[in-house]
Amino acid sequence: MINISHLKKTRYIPRKIPTDVSGLMFVDGKPQISRDRESKMSKKLWGGRFTSDTNEMVNTFNSSIHFDKRLWREDIQGSIAYCKMLGKQGIISDDEAKKILSALQEIYSEIEKGTFIFDESSEDIHTLIEKVLIHKTGTLGEMIHTGRSRNDQIALDTRLFIKNSTENILQLIRKFQLSLIELAEKNQDLIMPGYTHLQRAQPVLLAHHLLAYYEMTKRDTQRYEEALKRTNVLPLGSAALAGTTFNIDREFLANELNLQRITANSMDAVSDRDFMLEFIFISAILMMHLSRLCEELIIWSTQEFDFIEISDSFATGSSIMPQKKNPDIPELIRGKTGRVYGHLISLLTTMKGLPLTYNKDMQEDKEPLFDTVDTVEKSLSIFSLLLREIDFKKENLKKATESGYLVATDLADYLVTKGMTFRKAHHIVGDMILSAQKKNKELHQLDLYEMKHFSSLIENDVYGWLDPASCIERRDIKGGTGPKEVKKALRKA
Repeated sequence: MINISHLKKTRYIPRKIPTDVSGLMFVDGKPQISRDRESKMSKKLWGGRFTSDTNEMVNTFNSSIHFDKRLWREDIQGSIAYCKMLGKQGIISDDEAKKILSALQEIYSEIEKGTFIFDESSEDIHTLIEKVLIHKTGTLGEMIHTGRSRNDQIALDTRLFIKNSTENILQLIRKFQLSLIELAEKNQDLIMPGYTHLQRAQPVLLAHHLLAYYEMTKRDTQRYEEALKRTNVLPLGSAALAGTTFNIDREFLANELNLQRITANSMDAVSDRDFMLEFIFISAILMMHLSRLCEELIIWSTQEFDFIEISDSFATGSSIMPQKKNPDIPELIRGKTGRVYGHLISLLTTMKGLPLTYNKDMQEDKEPLFDTVDTVEKSLSIFSLLLREIDFKKENLKKATESGYLVATDLADYLVTKGMTFRKAHHIVGDMILSAQKKNKELHQLDLYEMKHFSSLIENDVYGWLDPASCIERRDIKGGTGPKEVKKALRKA
């Protein structure tokens, strides 16, 4: 384990010595920084220009190590590539590069094993890793930052983090889709009411309903993949804002880090957070899709609908009402969607008034990003498991499709096939429904005499149009709920 306790900050107490200017003492008539203060400020990577210690509250308020330490992997990965490039370009010697690389790999291994101490007094993860590198290699470690700024370093780290997170989320989406497809296949012959305005509208296959969410998440996948093209861009070489005077090989760095392009403008490179906003925006859409399915599962599990039974292992009870079985997981995912929406608005608000280039406001980008990643990954993971623990109540679904006049549109279509215009057929079927409601009957329960009262075109063959199953079979159009098309869609999915 690395002992870096000597790197931790201690409260600065100035010596009681005569001074003519605050923070300075005079030796042979010349102003000098006190040795204590010089030692103290030298612990700051940027401390050379400063003559007084930073207020302890400023240190705490300014620090991001407690959350940006999550970027340790990407930070070391970027530094390893950068060190290789420095050696390749002769900016440092091969021997110096090898020693620095060995120390960076050692730090990486220590963090992975859990033996590394994250010194919370450090300003950020970038500063901490560089401090430890210097502790391990001496002045060699001070070379790693040649031609590099924390501005382009941070931009790189967040791009690599989003790249890695996106690839993981894409895998989780595929697992979610697989659970969805398996649930649809298991119940592909079940018919249920389709709804508009939460009112029963037309009969559909349950599998068709579930595959609608497959299509939604397929678009989410496409959006993430498309956004990756704008994320996989190298900002290193931009330095603080104007580029660097050193002969940096940016193409080599991009290749080492498996990034597709390099940034075209150094000022844009260090101040751009579009790639992060886009990631959170896409994540917000994905969470919205998950939330819509959650809402349906919550409704379907009510006694009023009673379409599904969620496994006891994915439900909870009430502390006071013994009969309760609550769909907490869908409710939580539905609730967590708001978190991601909030993160998107938060970052948009942070960025909206910033002049070029880097501003400290942008430190506020990481917590929304990290929580978005965590929320999406956890929601997808548990949802994939939940879908495998749902049973549909066949009899209740069947009863629901047989009431509510779901076949009304088909009856209008029947009249159109007999030569009537659709608008007139629509009006006649509306009159028939009004009459049936007064008699407390469904359309298929009306006898032929009652139907002919509304139109002489109606014959005995009408009853073949009033069966929910036949309604579905007639919709074997591409993208429709017909059984053959749904089977094709399942196979394709």
